[in-house]
Amino acid sequence: MVLIEVFGTGCAKCKRMIKNVEIAVGDLGIDADVRKIENLDAMIDRGVMLTPALYVDGEPKVVGHVPCVEDIKQILLGEK
Repeated sequence: MVLIEVFGTGCAKCKRMIKNVEIAVGDLGIDADVRKIENLDAMIDRGVMLTPALYVDGEPKVVGHVPCVEDIKQILLGEK
């Protein structure tokens, strides 16, 4: 199972990121635990300074912008 964490404060970009992640996971049919993290202390503890941020299995993959669904698919497949 892949752990996918989306860090964000609930802004429009953060909501779009979680939606794009959910679409990508659904399209790929992968077994994933998708978590939305809005707690500022948790973000600081993980070193997240810009949101939205996308972490896959504990590694930062995207910070400060919203990738399209296709880019997220490439990230999840290890192609990006």
